[in-house]
Amino acid sequence: MPIADTVRVALAAGDQLGESPVWDGVAGELLRVDITRGRVHGWAPESGEAWTLTLDCDVGAVVPRAGGGQLLAVEHALVLRDPDGALRTIATAETEVDENRFNDCRCDPLGRLWAGTMSRTRAPGSAALYRLEPGGQLERVLDGTTISNGLGWSPTGRELYFIDSTTQRIDVFDFDPAEGMIANRRALARVAPADGLPDGLAVDAEGGIWVCLFGGGAVRRYGPDGALEAVVALPVTNPTCPAFGGPALDTLYVTSARHRLTREQLAAEPLAGALLALRPGVRGAPTNRFGG
Repeated sequence: MPIADTVRVALAAGDQLGESPVWDGVAGELLRVDITRGRVHGWAPESGEAWTLTLDCDVGAVVPRAGGGQLLAVEHALVLRDPDGALRTIATAETEVDENRFNDCRCDPLGRLWAGTMSRTRAPGSAALYRLEPGGQLERVLDGTTISNGLGWSPTGRELYFIDSTTQRIDVFDFDPAEGMIANRRALARVAPADGLPDGLAVDAEGGIWVCLFGGGAVRRYGPDGALEAVVALPVTNPTCPAFGGPALDTLYVTSARHRLTREQLAAEPLAGALLALRPGVRGAPTNRFGG
């Protein structure tokens, strides 16, 4: 598919491990985290206004909430941030495994949170995928993952796409929107290790699945049948996660990282850690918010 314009720098952010971009359409701002610096960022492209919350530990993801505020994935905890800035923990997982933490999180169309964990040491099968009903208890729905990463739903809401990065695959589940249940896991597409590690994903309004390749310097679009339909080369080695944003949801934002680059690579790659943007010629869907 044609790409409507070239990749540009939205913010020369210099994130160490930029991740979890998500468009808050109510606030008109893009949220993201810098995981290892413990930072949550908000940035309004129209006005240029920005804010940062700094915590003293890794922050894996941020999700907007119904009614305002955000949900944060902080180490082993899921934490609500109220509009007034107050923080309160609502669930924890895998507290007995120091090297694990929460990673990518997204909400389904009914406002349930889906939250994956990961092993910092890549211990095979030591992490999981969880579901949290608003006001309910955290439930483990998938065992045996290593680096739970990208999450997204098809436009019909009947398929859930999921990446466990070390499998080098994008997987798909049948999804029951009413019950929030998954079944029939199968591989949708495979990524050769030489092409990079599949990381975060975003689904467009036509059903295309956009996937960042960490270490591969590109974002790819796969069709709902798993066919590779587009490859966009990026000016960074480590893109991490894409997200559709902007008032018309027609801009694809991509976070990136300085993480794991050598001193020589960093000198040769001044845009590492930047927030990038492009207009791919398709739109995204409105962000699902925690709680509805």
